[in-house]
This record gives sequence, structure tokens and C-alpha cells, in this order.
Amino acid sequence: MIPEAISAALQVLPDAPGVYLFSDVEGKIIYVGKASRLTQRVRSYWHSNTTPGAHRIRDVIDQVASLEWTVTDSVKEALLLEATLIRKHLPRYNVRLRDDRSYPYIRVTAGPYPRVERTRRLVRDGSRYFGPYTGPSSVDTAMEAARRLFQFRTCVIPIAEEQQALQRPCLLFHLKRCQGPCLGNVPVAEYGAEIKGLELFLGGRSRGAVKVLRERMEHASETEAYEDAARLRDAITSLERDAEAQRVPPAGRPDEDLLGIARHGDRAAIACFQIRDATLVGRDVHRLDAKGVSDEELLASFMSQYYARAGEIPPSIATALPIGDPEMEDFLAARREGSVQLRVPLRGDRVRILRLAERNALEGLIRSEAEDDADRERAEAALSALSVALNLPSVPTRIECTDVSTIQGSFTVASLTVAMDGRLAPKEYRRFKIKGVQGQDDFAAHTEALTRRFARSAGTSGEKAGEAEARAWALPDLLVIDGGRGQVSAAAAVLEAAGLNIPLIGLAKEREEIWPSGATTPLLLPATDPGLRLLQRLRDEAHRFAIGYHRTLRSRAATESRLDSIPGLGAARRKALLRQFGSVAGVAAASPEELAAVPGVGERLAAAISAALAADRR
Repeated sequence: MIPEAISAALQVLPDAPGVYLFSDVEGKIIYVGKASRLTQRVRSYWHSNTTPGAHRIRDVIDQVASLEWTVTDSVKEALLLEATLIRKHLPRYNVRLRDDRSYPYIRVTAGPYPRVERTRRLVRDGSRYFGPYTGPSSVDTAMEAARRLFQFRTCVIPIAEEQQALQRPCLLFHLKRCQGPCLGNVPVAEYGAEIKGLELFLGGRSRGAVKVLRERMEHASETEAYEDAARLRDAITSLERDAEAQRVPPAGRPDEDLLGIARHGDRAAIACFQIRDATLVGRDVHRLDAKGVSDEELLASFMSQYYARAGEIPPSIATALPIGDPEMEDFLAARREGSVQLRVPLRGDRVRILRLAERNALEGLIRSEAEDDADRERAEAALSALSVALNLPSVPTRIECTDVSTIQGSFTVASLTVAMDGRLAPKEYRRFKIKGVQGQDDFAAHTEALTRRFARSAGTSGEKAGEAEARAWALPDLLVIDGGRGQVSAAAAVLEAAGLNIPLIGLAKEREEIWPSGATTPLLLPATDPGLRLLQRLRDEAHRFAIGYHRTLRSRAATESRLDSIPGLGAARRKALLRQFGSVAGVAAASPEELAAVPGVGERLAAAISAALAADRR
């Protein structure tokens, strides 16, 4: 029988393209789908057994307590929105990339003197993005290779076409890794040519990059800069040699992605071979959850999520199986702003390369499963060793650790980090701004943070508490305090006041002493003990998390204290000033005339800003 709430929603579904979301009784989104006609697709889950994709969630239809939908102008927009929502909500019953948290990219900013940086955020501000890369090491490799060939800036100093030059450049200029546009002697056209070559290189256009380098080499030779010319000659030789080694046989189009798929049980992997200028420039392997879905559906789900955020989409994509989504070509063409062909080759070089991609996918899947098994074994060994060493009543499934960060009692914060089943669980981390402690009092700060933390657990125990909130504030099986006997005593008082009987220890940094609650002597474990290593990893993570939050508050206060107190200086003008001068110190160093030249400031406000920040110039 269809629940009343679902039945009422089915009656008002629009006959339009869009995205629908299924939620359980706790309000957690468990499935996201897209449809060319919402009314037909969504109703079929309850009235038909033949709807494409319905078998994926047939076992959980009874869990659906409510549904929502968003209407889009086209199916292409629905595909893009579906990929965004899957990445945001991580629904349990969707096919999704297992490592799709936030892929790293290389970003080349807009402006006369673009800078190059690593990022995990895509912002539509005119910047160019290259990626996504499969991990930080891949980005580091690409950045290092680019630095050997091209000179570009990575600093955040705002550089305009006409501005006062810096007196001294950074080390990268002296290492010939940056042209030094901050010195004011690099023409925009010259720096732009360098960035053009860099973008060609990052985009896999080796021939274009070589052409740019060759022009620079000839110019250096003509101006008798023979050292630079020799360096460029070596870079050209290296780039040509690498490109030739990666050259693939003619396979039709010079720019193409080939996707090979491999499966093992409920897991799958897809290898993406990227061919640019007839050169194999990338071979990334992506893991997916594949329970109850066909290979065709896996490919379609991968493509909608991967190409929704890809920095570049080629005009041709080859797969060994047809994509089970008739709207995919239109979606890809809209993202590329040009035509995209989906191909299923039957013979020739494409088939050979696809077979190679499938082998790489299988190898990647086997390797990742072996790594997961090894991680699981290490975690189980650490928990078992910890349980024995601390004489715990059971193996601790959830371990929490707290740490406090402050500078002479200012901007005091506390962090709470969590390990679930022996593995760090960043989504469970929490942080606290300490409000009721005056001066530097580590014991009191721990007391306030833990009191607030366990009050939240008590507040989630009622019938109205959502499952997600209750899980986020679930009681730990072991509580770890970053500190010694004194910090443990303060935490024990909090637990006693809350009526909780939770195993409690402190981990002191000096000799890595473990202080069980109530003990008069510490416990010392061997440095190689897996349980101790788990505690150290959790403690260090708590320290890092607390320090990061402390620095954020301190930086925010430093900015607010000097700019926010100036009458007439609103948020928009503050941003304009910081964008122009780079920092509060840069604003303070600017003359009233330079301040007045910023749009929206004017002479009167510039004089007020200059007077307010006069002390910073002394």
C-alpha cells in the first residue's frame, strides 16, 4: 500500500523534466534520480516493475517516506543537477564515485597576470581549470612538470598592469621558476605567452606547448640570453621525448576519451584514457559502488558525475558498451559547448586501447581492494591491541579525542575528532569556540567543551531526534583527552556530572604516556604498538583541527578589528580594498590617493581609512 504522503505527492507531480529525491523517515536522502517526465518516471516506481533503473531501489521502496522534486528546463540540466545532488548528499542507493569527495584541479586565474594554484573548488570567475586529477600526488606531479617547463607565479599578491613594483622578488624568481611580474618589468603579452604554453601543456597539447617554448628559445638566442636558450632547448627535448613515448597509433580523432570498465562483486572501476593530440596524456582509474546495476548504467552514472566537473570534454568518447541514457550526448555537448560523439568501436586501434583501459581498471580495482583489506586488518589489530592494553569491556567502535588551542587565553577553541572502526571519520569532527573561560585555563576549556558535547548527546536521545543527528552525537566507547592527569581529572568530573560511564584516558605528548582515569601512574606502550599509533593519529588530528580553527578566528579578528570599525566602510568596499591591496597591511600602506582610486571609496572615505590605519604605518 502506498503511504498517504507519497500518494498525495504523486498526484501533483509535474509533467516536465527534472530531478527527484527519495527520503526515509528520518529525512535522509537515500536516492536521487532524473527524468525527462517526472510524472511518468516517479509514478512507475510504485505502479510498474519495468521502469529502467527501478530495480536498483526496489528493495528500499518501503523505506521511502517522502519525495521532493526540482523542475528543470531540459534533461541536460537535470543530468547536471542530479550529479551535483549525488555528490552533495551521497545517497546510499545511488551509483556514485567512491572517491568523489572533492577532486583536485589546477586553476589558472583570470586577469593580466594569472596565477596558477591547486584547488578543490570550481568557481565560475573566468578561471581555467585542468583536471580533475585522481589525487594530490597527481596534481603535484603535474605542477612540478609544468614548473620545469614554464615560469609562472603562484603567489596571491595582486598585480595590475600599472602599479608600484615590489622591491624584492621571492625565491621562485631567483630559481627561474617565475618571471617576476611583481617587479613591474614583465609585459602582459610576454607573460600571457608563457601562460598560453602552460595551458597547452596542462591540456595535453604537447605540439602547441613545444611551439611556444621554441619561440621563446629563439627569442632568447636572438637577445643573447644563451643560458635561458639552453634551458628551453633542454625542456623542448624532454617534452618531445615524453610525447613520443606516449604516442598512440592513429585511432580516428586526435582528441578522445576511452572508458574501460571492470567489476568485482559490488565494486567496480572505470579507467579513463585521455588522448590529446594523438598522445596518451592521462590514465586515471575511478572506483564506484556497483551493487545491483548493469555495466551500461554504471557508465552512464560515471559520465554524468565525472564530466559534470571535468575541466575539458573531448569531442569523442569511446566505450565498449552503449550508454543506457539517450540524453547523454546532449548533456555532454551542452557542457562542452560543441558536439560530442559517443562511440562503441568494434575493431581497430580503439578496441585495442579499450581492452588496455579495461585491464588498467581491473588492476586498479584489485589494488584498491587489497589496500582496503590491509587498512581493515590494521584497524582491527589496533582496536584489538587497544582493548587489551586498556582492559576495555569491549572493542571500541567509536573513539573520540579532544584538544584545546589558545594563545595566552585568546581565541580559545576546542576540537573533537572521531575514529570509527579504527579509521578517522572527518565527517564526525566537531569544533567549539570556548566562551565561558577567562584567561589561559586548559582544564576549564576542556570542561566547557566536553560539557557542551555530552549535552548534545543527551538532547538527541528523545523520540523527535533525527537519526543523522543522533548518530553524529552518539556516545563514544572510549574518550581520549590530549593531556595528562590534570586534563583527565577535569574530563572525569564532566562524565560524572552527566551520569556517564565511558572509558577515559589521557595521552600526554612528552613520553606518549597514557593516563587512565583514576590512575596514579601512566601506562607506557611500545612505540610500535598499533593501538598507540591509532591514539597518536587521532590526537594529532585533534591538534591539527584545533589549530586550524584557532588560526581562522585569529585571522578573522585581525581583519575585523581594523577595517570593520571604520565608519562608512561596508562589506563590499572592504572586499574591494582587500582585492586591490591583498591584505589589511597592504591597505594600511597605501596612500589616500591610492585608496580613493578604488571604486566606491572616494576621497573622504579614503582619508578616514588612512587616519584609522595610521598606526600600522609607523
